[in-house]
Amino acid sequence: MLSVVRVHLPSDIPIVGCELSPYVLLRKPDKNVINDDVPETAPIDGHFLRYKWYRIQSDKKVAVCSVHPTEQATLQCLGCIKAKIPLAKSYHCSPKCFSDAWQHHRVLHDRAASAVNENGAEDEELFGRFNSTGSGVLNTGLPPSTSSPNLTNGSTPLYPAAVTQRSGGETWFEVGRSKTYTPSADDIGHALKFECVVVDAETKMVVGHPMTLTTSRVIPAPTPTPRRMISVSGVDVMGHLDSDGRVTSAGNFTVLSYNILADAYATSDTYSYCPSWALSWPYRRQNLLREIVGYRADIVCLQEVQYDHFDEFFAPELDKHGYQALYKRKTSEVTHTVDGCATFFRRDRFAHVKKYEVEFNKAAQSLTEAVVPVAQKKTALNRLVKDNVALIAVLEAKFSHQGVDTPGKRQLLCVANTHVNVHQDLKDVKLWQVHTLLKGLEKIAASADIPMLVCGDFNSTPSSAPHALLAMGKVDPLHPELAVDPLGILRPHTKLAHQLPLVSAYSSFARGMGPGLEQQRRRMDSTTNEPLFTNCTRDFLGTLDYIYYTADSLTVESLLELLDEDSLRKDTALPSPEWSSDHIALLAEFRCKPRIRR
Repeated sequence: MLSVVRVHLPSDIPIVGCELSPYVLLRKPDKNVINDDVPETAPIDGHFLRYKWYRIQSDKKVAVCSVHPTEQATLQCLGCIKAKIPLAKSYHCSPKCFSDAWQHHRVLHDRAASAVNENGAEDEELFGRFNSTGSGVLNTGLPPSTSSPNLTNGSTPLYPAAVTQRSGGETWFEVGRSKTYTPSADDIGHALKFECVVVDAETKMVVGHPMTLTTSRVIPAPTPTPRRMISVSGVDVMGHLDSDGRVTSAGNFTVLSYNILADAYATSDTYSYCPSWALSWPYRRQNLLREIVGYRADIVCLQEVQYDHFDEFFAPELDKHGYQALYKRKTSEVTHTVDGCATFFRRDRFAHVKKYEVEFNKAAQSLTEAVVPVAQKKTALNRLVKDNVALIAVLEAKFSHQGVDTPGKRQLLCVANTHVNVHQDLKDVKLWQVHTLLKGLEKIAASADIPMLVCGDFNSTPSSAPHALLAMGKVDPLHPELAVDPLGILRPHTKLAHQLPLVSAYSSFARGMGPGLEQQRRRMDSTTNEPLFTNCTRDFLGTLDYIYYTADSLTVESLLELLDEDSLRKDTALPSPEWSSDHIALLAEFRCKPRIRR
């Protein structure tokens, strides 16, 4: 007979908005052990599995700390109540917690007041989606069934909600009848119970004893302090939103670049300081999606996107928000790579014209065939073939540009998205990959008068040779990294140049004027005019990510404000419950310059 051996969850801490998918181990009549679902429509040996989820609701009201969501709150900020900030944001577990968080907590008060003044109501995006409906104080007087008479969680048919039993000051409310369950704001502060039983397909009677598990209390999804768009002229542009909530004017567009940290690399060994529940993919994918959608960028360039997550999650989810998707998976000649680069663009703002895929492995094979002696070819390929790729998209704008001198003429835009090799001892390979990409972009530029954006994780700091090549158009022959060239692929050094007028978008913070930029300049490296960091782990703090643009055809209008180390909470690093990647997102607003008649 079919029997349940064990059930367990990857994480014991359930989070609002993050699907719970229990692992159910079964033993078939032939003694084989499986973890497949056995629905009523496909029974095994006349038996199937039935699932139920319960909310265990205590008579005691519970509030959860907004900073440490696994801790019970002991005090509440009355200023939040007065400012009508979602109450879940107002709770803290101790006076020290409130004191430590005050610098960032106060921003919520300021922005709530600003949102009311400008919009007449709170802006939902200021506080994130998961917590905007949660009160933080749990009402145990009435079951949720009074407002939601049917169970809709999961993919099974609707069932009437029911109170199953009450004992010892606890009431169990049935909240779902599918294998998976996604906690809602109503569940905050309550434990959940999962029940799995074997049922006779003919009699519909339960066979044997139910197998159950109970979770910790459901916690709200932590949301970081929102990041504003800052005009390079020093005027805060937050609040000047169009009908879709974007900050761009008619002729402007925004571009996001973000290494989202592939799940395959987000291991507890590497990121031991991050709570396991915050490192789990079900949580991180929802938190990343909330963040990405919240930026409302016209073009989104993501790195470290696993191919299955692209197909099953990011492409369909961002499609719901009006984005078309392009993807290039890393090649897999060296390792079984699972991630790649994904570029999304809003269908109402851009149309897809052409896609180019750059495989550095193919370029390496061509290079070794042309310049490397036969005896060194294997060694050269072992060094150069690292599976990295770039995705280049040519898009056509569907919106008009203010100041364009030829009405009706197509406005094209070339967007490159790449992830350069990570190994620090392969500085020659990094530089060669960047040079190869730039040469490809030069060919596109030669065939069309087209503005260009080069986005990505270059795994190169502002003092590196790849950064010099990108930002200065050449590399100083005396640059120390040129000494690392065992294959001779960087010689002559004079070839390490390009003619694209590329400028780093975030260097605009250093050149701009106005009081709003002073804080941003303190977060910049004055010697390189780049952010102090875009990657923050326990072992590394520095800048690896950039958005470059062709300065002869594009102008930076505004930039997403930078984070400082204090913003990442004390004694922590990335990823964290608030920020679900070890990188931070970069976002720039651009305007096309008028064309000059010739």
